[in-house]
Amino acid sequence: MSTTFRSGTLNDNYATYQVFQQSITDFGQRTGVMAITGGNDPDVLAGLWEHRRPLWEHLTNTAEQYWLAENDGQAIGYARTILRDGVRELTEFFVLPSQQSGGVGRELLARAFPSNGARHRVIIATLDVRAQARYLKAGVYPRFTIQYLSRQPEAVSVPTDLAVEPLSAPSEHLDVLATLDQAVLGHRRDVDHPWLGIERQRFIYRRNGQPVGYGYVGNKSGPFALLSDADFPAVLAHAETEAAAQGHTEFGVEVPMINRAAVGYLLERGYQLDPFIALFMCDAPFGKFENYICTSPPFFF
Repeated sequence: MSTTFRSGTLNDNYATYQVFQQSITDFGQRTGVMAITGGNDPDVLAGLWEHRRPLWEHLTNTAEQYWLAENDGQAIGYARTILRDGVRELTEFFVLPSQQSGGVGRELLARAFPSNGARHRVIIATLDVRAQARYLKAGVYPRFTIQYLSRQPEAVSVPTDLAVEPLSAPSEHLDVLATLDQAVLGHRRDVDHPWLGIERQRFIYRRNGQPVGYGYVGNKSGPFALLSDADFPAVLAHAETEAAAQGHTEFGVEVPMINRAAVGYLLERGYQLDPFIALFMCDAPFGKFENYICTSPPFFF
């Protein structure tokens, strides 16, 4: 059987999702860590595609590169990247367990994650040592870990001088969101904010009338970007209260573990750490991730 490589389309999304699911389940079994919540339940796995379909479509519609590896027309691996204002991120890179160590991953990574044409290159990676070796060879290095912290939400209040403003029309506020992104992350990502607001409630946080942060709350929450990390307790208290009001049974966030203000507040509130650990890797330091909480699930930061 010869392996062929081609660009992916929306029609390939379910096939690549199956590659992702089999690969991440295998990783969980090898490491003893459940990489997909409820991943041992066949009913959960069967229904997860409908929850992930909008994400796959957004990543496909805004991809820089989307490559499939196939044997006789069957997907055995894929890799996808997005490019946002000069920052290239490898959002997915998976090869079926039975097809690994045969050069498929090397070819996919070369096509989807080139070293030229970007100001920065980023991966949110698992701790799989085989993948880690490949990423290091590709020129990205560990900077910090990301962990999911969660609890059943309750109404909670933290004293603050912040004013909270819900946003229903992202197109009217893209410049505000972009200014905050540039201050915290160092780049804009205008195509992501409208999609993030489809299933999540968007909030702007103001002090003395000036925007000082934003956040997203829903069944999946994040990202949150704040000019001052001292505002995380108040912002997270508001987000948890909003999640409780929306009727969610769980509120959780993907936290860069260098965000000491968020970690300290969440642990004090009794949030539980998920055992799955992700690793933020990049070619050179950038951004103020101590002022940030990532998008959940963390396919892109």
